[in-house]
Amino acid sequence: MSLNPSDCSACEENKNQGQADQSTDPVVIAGPFVPPSLTTEKPALVIEFCTRCRWLHRATWTLTEVLLTFQPPTLASASLVPLDSTETNGRFRVWVVLPEETVLVWDRKTEGDFPVLKVLKQRIRDRIEPNRSLGHSDKS
Repeated sequence: MSLNPSDCSACEENKNQGQADQSTDPVVIAGPFVPPSLTTEKPALVIEFCTRCRWLHRATWTLTEVLLTFQPPTLASASLVPLDSTETNGRFRVWVVLPEETVLVWDRKTEGDFPVLKVLKQRIRDRIEPNRSLGHSDKS
């Protein structure tokens, strides 16, 4: 079943509040928009990847898989950080950002390969929800 934005009565009531006035300045959007809070007590996920190696699709796929397992509010945010320099050639790292520390949970160069999702999810779980079962991902 697909969700149509017009199916939501709250969305319908606020439909015109956030529309830009195209006649004056199409960049300025009218309405009471509030930016998301980037400081939170919840964990966040960051994936750094080399754009020279064309790893955008792998990074987005990994991010999607992790978000399907650890949905909000478990994770406060998830970010992709594209890198393009000689110092970051070949980089593919996955970080968990906790209120008290930032933990590297996967580094392609150290591990010798891209993340195995089962292992990556276990490492993330061990940092953010140690008592949580991952179902089939916990079986040997």
